[in-house]
Amino acid sequence: MTALPFDPEEIRRLSQKFETASPQAIIAWAVEAFWPDIAISSSFQTHSLPLLHMAIHIRRDIRILFLETGMHFWETLFFRETLEMKWNLNVVDLRPDDRWNNFLQLHWRELPHQDPNLCCYLRKVQPMQKALEGMRAWITGIRRDQTRERAAAQILEILPEGLLKINPLLNWTEAEIEAYRKKYDLPEHPLYAKGYLSIGCAPCTLPVKPGEPVRSGRWAGSGKTECGLHTEMFKDRSLTDIHPSLDLGQLDTPEP
Repeated sequence: MTALPFDPEEIRRLSQKFETASPQAIIAWAVEAFWPDIAISSSFQTHSLPLLHMAIHIRRDIRILFLETGMHFWETLFFRETLEMKWNLNVVDLRPDDRWNNFLQLHWRELPHQDPNLCCYLRKVQPMQKALEGMRAWITGIRRDQTRERAAAQILEILPEGLLKINPLLNWTEAEIEAYRKKYDLPEHPLYAKGYLSIGCAPCTLPVKPGEPVRSGRWAGSGKTECGLHTEMFKDRSLTDIHPSLDLGQLDTPEP
């Protein structure tokens, strides 16, 4: 990891300053400070598009990381492909480590429900960790009004190994996202009109009823509210960090 051009105290000061800055100003600062070692992640949902729209108007070829989990609705993949072609996006698809292919193919049906944390770790957290190796900055679209965990986030956050996480939309609300979408006539995910207001992998996403929280259809009934990209799980670098029962460290190497 290349060293950050700012020390932790300067990052803290800048983060406080950016509390009153526009998302575009924050993105422009980040691109100038960290290019080319910077990437933006996107789930290509309806509410993801304002951040993408801002970013590509600041730097057209910015690297966009998309988690191709293998479990998406076909509508999400169609939407992603259409936008990539229409907007000429520099999208990089992130997939699980090939070493997990057999396991994920065998247990694709039950794993999301029996152990959603492990499923998210293999399909989302690990691929994102790998993609960000060598990067100095990571732009995300999280907002404080989305979940309890995100409410405590800062605009600039130094992650392990020195990666700077940048959250330009942190202070925006759902209403501001919608206003931006309408102002620039941004397209809508095909499932949005069917009540899928927050969309993840198909097995773990349900439509929400009028008046329900936007993210209430994610991992419904499980108590889980985050995939792990924006929690302590992202700092974990091994399976045993999130699943102690998988610790095989005491096993002897079998004799040949």
